[in-house]
Amino acid sequence: MATQSVRFRGMELLIAYHRNPSIKLRNQLVQLNAGLVKTIAYGVSRQCRESYEDLQQIGFIGLIRAIERFNPYQGCAFSSFAMPYIRGEMLHYLRDKGSLVKIPRRSQEIQREGRRVTKELTITLGRLPQDAEIAQALKISLKQWQESKLATRNCWPLSLDATVGHNVDNPTTFGETLTDLQEEAWRHQEEERQQLQGAISQLDKKTQVALEYVFFQDLPRQEVAKKIGVSPVTVSRYLERGVNELVSLLQPHLSERLAS
Repeated sequence: MATQSVRFRGMELLIAYHRNPSIKLRNQLVQLNAGLVKTIAYGVSRQCRESYEDLQQIGFIGLIRAIERFNPYQGCAFSSFAMPYIRGEMLHYLRDKGSLVKIPRRSQEIQREGRRVTKELTITLGRLPQDAEIAQALKISLKQWQESKLATRNCWPLSLDATVGHNVDNPTTFGETLTDLQEEAWRHQEEERQQLQGAISQLDKKTQVALEYVFFQDLPRQEVAKKIGVSPVTVSRYLERGVNELVSLLQPHLSERLAS
């Protein structure tokens, strides 16, 4: 019941922001949808070397853009609309990060000396040296050497042609995993529109009418009350009941989308 109240509050805030945008309303919407950013950041962090915390911060930029562009009267759930923006912001960050990231000076020194030592050990041993051998020659711990390697590797430009799949016959490049945001957003909107229409058709007639007038035709509740012959308080009850029922009906679709 608490979750349904939060979703009802979220819908009201989205409508209010669409009518009269403000930083206060936007910040409230960001807080309400923080869980969506965290879920996507966790999934992306498992597929790259970037930290979950950094991806989460970048994801909030995508969330804000989604809030600013969302139209609550188009019959699309906000979560489905926002997901391509959030995920896309993270992927573009990974793609564009490149050499803009500063490598700690100590890591640069270790790597520079490590390249020299690697050449010397390769000649002496007749093979490529192992990490432990390089660390010993540098008189540092194995952990220090490996951390310096990781810091340097994370700053290499991320090529769109880099192979991320392990299928030898049909390798997948990073560029192929970047979906077109507009196409993905449209697809999610169309899916949600159909799901929403199906869910609305399961509500009682008076609730359907109240939702249609208030959320899709943008009529004041007092005017809606006159049209359907009830009090404004009753209209509010229809709306809250309708939104709660819609959340219950659409919840399986949302859970499935977040898990994908």
